[in-house]
Amino acid sequence: MYKIRDRKIKIAVFDTKQNDIDYFNAANQDGKFEISFFEERLDPDTAHLAVGYDVACVFTNDIVNKEVINILSDEMVDFVALRCAGYNNVDLTTAHKRLHLANVPNYSPYAVAEHAMALLLTSVRRIHKAYNRTREYNFDIDDLVGFELHGKTIGVIGTGKIGKKFINICKGFGMNVIAYDKFPDEKSNINYVDKDTLFKESDIISIHCPLTSYSKHMINKTSISKMKKGVIIVNTSRGGLVDSDALVEGLLSKKVGAACLDVYEDEANVFFRDLSNHIMRDDILARLLSMPNVIVTSHQAFLTDEALKNIADTTLKNIEEFFDKGFCKNEL
Repeated sequence: MYKIRDRKIKIAVFDTKQNDIDYFNAANQDGKFEISFFEERLDPDTAHLAVGYDVACVFTNDIVNKEVINILSDEMVDFVALRCAGYNNVDLTTAHKRLHLANVPNYSPYAVAEHAMALLLTSVRRIHKAYNRTREYNFDIDDLVGFELHGKTIGVIGTGKIGKKFINICKGFGMNVIAYDKFPDEKSNINYVDKDTLFKESDIISIHCPLTSYSKHMINKTSISKMKKGVIIVNTSRGGLVDSDALVEGLLSKKVGAACLDVYEDEANVFFRDLSNHIMRDDILARLLSMPNVIVTSHQAFLTDEALKNIADTTLKNIEEFFDKGFCKNEL
């Protein structure tokens, strides 16, 4: 057992924003845990901040590689609590030998699915352009012609909880939905096709799968060449699913008609930071942001009150369960 009866469980929360502080403090109203919040991301240079803590709590851009895991283990950190669903930033092989981990698998599939549709609607109906115009008292509607989603074919890659919620939303718009998943749900009524068929037939492609060695750069130069001219690509999952260079090339050639991105391949040093007074040093991201047919949001698809509350509650429950029982149902 990993019970700590003589003191509170001490948690070091890395890559902290004000939302983390607010929701974790609310979830810890009974004071069961001693929580410290650090703005720094977890990496080999900051892992020493976890000295004296029982738990390191991490987010999507924290680095939990072999070096970090060894440092945490040497410093007697027993548990790494991911306050997210994805764990592509974790060296699971090393972790399984040194410490325990758990994630938050089901914080809110609705939040991400709804954000994906919000991005898509904003793009196809030029809402972002209209908003910028009317803020300057320009009510001209030239160049704001969009198209209807009804009757369009959308290819959904990944049919887990988020993908399924997104499919339901798309069906509500009267769209023709086709899908690809490495492990299809045979009990569902989803119309599965192979990847090449999805690339060939889709007017819009929305990605809802985890980032693994199998799925990395799933959207690349070759796959884009198989797509319809003018295809719209939506990514609210992980940036590494899309080869950014290939996406830029596809946009410049007009093979890709638009891109809606809540994630970016090299977002770690950019997202969740205010860089408005700095020069953008990421040339690929700068090019994407300069394109009128690209919408980028800063990894905020999960950012709803319901999801943030669930993330904080589930993370603390994972920790409590582990230290009370020696295991956790969400352990990786």
